[in-house]
Amino acid sequence: MLEFGIFDHLDSDGAALGALLESRLKLLELIEAEGFAGYHLAEHHSTPLGMASSPSVFLAAAIARTRRIKLGPLVYVLPLHHPLRLYEEICMLDHLSGGRLMLGVGRGGALIEHQRYGVDPAAAPAMYHEAFAVLMRAFDSDMLDFAGKFYNYKDYVVQAKPVQRPHPPLWYGAPNAEAIAWAAPRRINVVSLGPGLRARAIADRYRQEWKTLGRDEAALPKIGITRHIVLAENDAEAKRIAAGAYRRWRQAMDWLWRRAGADFVLKDIYPQDFSALEKIGHGIAGAPVTVCDYLKRLQQDAGVNYVLCQMIFGDMTFADAARSIRLFAREVMPAFAK
Repeated sequence: MLEFGIFDHLDSDGAALGALLESRLKLLELIEAEGFAGYHLAEHHSTPLGMASSPSVFLAAAIARTRRIKLGPLVYVLPLHHPLRLYEEICMLDHLSGGRLMLGVGRGGALIEHQRYGVDPAAAPAMYHEAFAVLMRAFDSDMLDFAGKFYNYKDYVVQAKPVQRPHPPLWYGAPNAEAIAWAAPRRINVVSLGPGLRARAIADRYRQEWKTLGRDEAALPKIGITRHIVLAENDAEAKRIAAGAYRRWRQAMDWLWRRAGADFVLKDIYPQDFSALEKIGHGIAGAPVTVCDYLKRLQQDAGVNYVLCQMIFGDMTFADAARSIRLFAREVMPAFAK
């Protein structure tokens, strides 16, 4: 079985911010209606790549517009948050959603953004680990004392707990297979981007660790991968839509690096144009049968059980995005339901 969610940078399409946010909320209503398993929102700052600089605010609006779909950040960039304030927001969102929140955490992949926030990129990994420890301790206890290098708290009385105990399901961007030794014992869902071979190594390691732990294979967490996916009635139309929308998204993706005169760190994963992206297997645009064949190969080659589809990006129109979502849900997803 292969499940599908939506991954969204919520990047600028050139419209006014209010119009962009309302358009995305309407598409999220459609995403839920069409049966996608989850909606995953990225966090970015000081860049057109991410216009939901406060994921919690957008997710609160999304919760009010939906009833069933699971949703959450992928990821909260922990070094840019006060961990106890974030803990309180997480509890609020889990209650507002009736227990539908997914909790993605990480240090943040674009360390160039940390600099704009006044956070030393070299300190980000250690800040992430401390902030994560604070969150986990708050979930587990009614009173928290914490003495760290970056965070120090005394007699913090935990007033709120989430609906999902001990905490909402965790999500993590796994950089390599070695990270699974930490993720598997904690039942953390993982996602990777880029090469299918790396995803295969992560998936194989997760299943191996899961078996060693003696856990039920049916309870295996999500092992995901991100891919740009665009559908239309025929391949040519889908490729036309994808090519134009990807061009703007890609410019947003490396915007801060170009501004800083720095080398873009993900250029091998996200080449300049969509045809090159398709060539290396990191995306697909086509009719439903084309996309279905691609996903069957991806499932076999990468060993994943979850695909985070980037189906709304760049200056793609609402109508094109909605058509793509409907075609995917109605003509592709049923082939992977068993």
